[in-house]
Amino acid sequence: MGIHTVEKIGGTSMSRFGEVMNNVIVGKRSGAELYNRIFVVSAYSGITNLLLEDKKNGAPGVYGYIAAGNAHWTDAMDKVRAKMLEYNRSFADIGLNVEEADKFINDRLDGITACLQNIVNLRTFGHFHPSDYLPATREFLAAVGEAHSAYNSAMILKANGINARFVDLSGWKSTKSQTLNQAIEDAFDGIDFSIEMPIVTGYVKFDGGIMKGFDRGYSEITFSKIAVITGAAEGIIHKEFHLSTGDPKLMGVDNVQIIGNTNFDIADQLSDMGMEAIHSKAAKEMEYKDIPIRVKNAFDPEHPGTLISRDYVSPQPRVEMICGRNDMIAIEVYDPDMVGESGYDYRLTKHLSDTGINYIAKTTNANTITHFVPEKSKQLDVCLNAVKADFPSANVKSGKVGIVSVIGTNMRIPGFLARAAQALYDAGINVLALDQTLRQVNIQFVVERDDFEKAQKVLHHEFVEKTVKA
Repeated sequence: MGIHTVEKIGGTSMSRFGEVMNNVIVGKRSGAELYNRIFVVSAYSGITNLLLEDKKNGAPGVYGYIAAGNAHWTDAMDKVRAKMLEYNRSFADIGLNVEEADKFINDRLDGITACLQNIVNLRTFGHFHPSDYLPATREFLAAVGEAHSAYNSAMILKANGINARFVDLSGWKSTKSQTLNQAIEDAFDGIDFSIEMPIVTGYVKFDGGIMKGFDRGYSEITFSKIAVITGAAEGIIHKEFHLSTGDPKLMGVDNVQIIGNTNFDIADQLSDMGMEAIHSKAAKEMEYKDIPIRVKNAFDPEHPGTLISRDYVSPQPRVEMICGRNDMIAIEVYDPDMVGESGYDYRLTKHLSDTGINYIAKTTNANTITHFVPEKSKQLDVCLNAVKADFPSANVKSGKVGIVSVIGTNMRIPGFLARAAQALYDAGINVLALDQTLRQVNIQFVVERDDFEKAQKVLHHEFVEKTVKA
């Protein structure tokens, strides 16, 4: 294992790059202490939404308009350009040469606009199917966001006396055919981490297409791959918040505790709940290589943050996090013919698989199986109709619910369920269903959506705040 770290900076933090440079990249370091660190950067906040689509509400960006055949994609591209140039101007006071930065991004955007115009022209002839061009369009639109932020960051750091190197993995105008590993290995060939600081695009161009495999989670895949390929001692993810026992906005900043240590299993549980410490697929290779991941608050640099390692188990039973998802649909299948029938569940879950739907929790008894799936699942109606057609004797229902998850590496707390049920009952919250495995690292309470936030606060108070006070 090497002595260097691979560190990822998210888009919200990148948008405050002056603070990130002072807090994270430089801090109290000088000379040789600045090096043996690789930084993988995301696009500035909001840029990828403008390039692709809004992650929260789905509003179309440039890609969304292109995919819909809407001529307003050029207006969307103008909006991206204006926002990128605005970011350039915002960094002038910390050393960015705005003229050079503008030229770099204008050249990229001009090239992309010309490409898109050619694609639109070809499409009008009717011999060009969307599946032929949309994946590639999504790829190179995503790539320009990270190229912009990485290029600017390297320039700013150089202006501040740091030997930074812009490492562009976006494959701009490259016709090379490479695997993901080859693209990274080639880019890092000859870089001496002890005297150079690589500033790397979160996007990598390779044969398989990083968007195709990981979509908007690609920058953490890049971070993970670089850590594994270069043999990093540790991976560090800098976020704009600490990994805490609950959402500080909901629980109150003074009521949450920072999670000091946890393990990769818990990181997977958090990922399922949409509370990604790191993309679940990104964490796997680092877990197998025994490279720990540290999650730090970019604006609280002195705090060691949360260390995610392979073998950590809390020596004392405790709850590490309470979180959840309020975007769940319960698909309930009641069928008197189910009892004792081998393969019934297999037939049912095959419909989920065929429509690309991942379930988050599941409950079952003699004649009822309920899967809890994300409401945003694109083929949910198709799946429901297929289930009804395949099981004509079944009563198939769906309803909106929330899931509150209590997570920890060691939750063998005596009387846990009794305490949880009593606390929820006292708060007037009805538990619709419960999902728990023998390993007891994740216990999920299904509740009405209106009770979702209240249930989190009640359980956090019972298992975190009362414990601290005791």
